[in-house]
Amino acid sequence: MAAAIAVRDAQRGDAAALVALWREMTTAGAGHHPSRLPGIPTVAAVEVAVGKHLADPWGRLVVGELDGQVHAMAYLRRAAVSPLHDDTTLTVEYLHVSDAARRHGLGKAMITEAVAWAEHEGCPHLAVVAPSIAREANRFLARLGLGQAGVLRFANTHTVARRLAAEHAPNLLALLSSRRSVLARRAQLARPVSSPPEPESAGT
Repeated sequence: MAAAIAVRDAQRGDAAALVALWREMTTAGAGHHPSRLPGIPTVAAVEVAVGKHLADPWGRLVVGELDGQVHAMAYLRRAAVSPLHDDTTLTVEYLHVSDAARRHGLGKAMITEAVAWAEHEGCPHLAVVAPSIAREANRFLARLGLGQAGVLRFANTHTVARRLAAEHAPNLLALLSSRRSVLARRAQLARPVSSPPEPESAGT
C-alpha cells in the first residue's frame, strides 16, 4: 500500500518535529561543508515563530506528512520579482525532506503545494532555493523546469564587515561609519512624531 502524503500549514504542535528537521538540515554533509544556516532553535522559539507565520498573508510555513508523521518542511514567501517589476514571485526556501522519508513523493508534494498557492495568488514566477551541494535535489528541480538563476551566499554581518576591513579598502571604516549614521537618521525620521501636550488652562 502506498504511503499517505499530506501537506498543510505548520501548527504550534509541530514545533518539535520542525526542530528535528532543522537539525538534520544543518548537519547534512557538515563533515565536508560546514553549514552556514542559523543554529538549531528551541521548541519554544519555534512555537512562537509558527504563530507569526499563521498570521502572515505573504508567507507560509508548510509541513509534509508521511502516514501522519511530519517528515518535510518548506517556507513559501511571496514578494516582488525585482525592484523594477510589478510581477510577484513565490519563493520556496528551506525545503527539506527527512532522510527517513526520501523517495516517497514528499518533495514533489511540497512543490505542488507551492505551485497551487502561486496560482491562487496570481504569482507568475516560482523560485526554489537549494544548496549547491545537494545534487539530487538540484536534479529534481531541474526536471521540473527550474533553472539556476544565481548563487545565494550567506554569512554573519559582522564577519563580512571584518573581512571588508581586512581588505584595506581606502576609507572603508569611514564609509561604514557614515552609512551607519545615515541609516540611524533615516530610522529616526521614520518614527511618528508625537504632538506636544496641550497647555493647562489657568483655571485648572
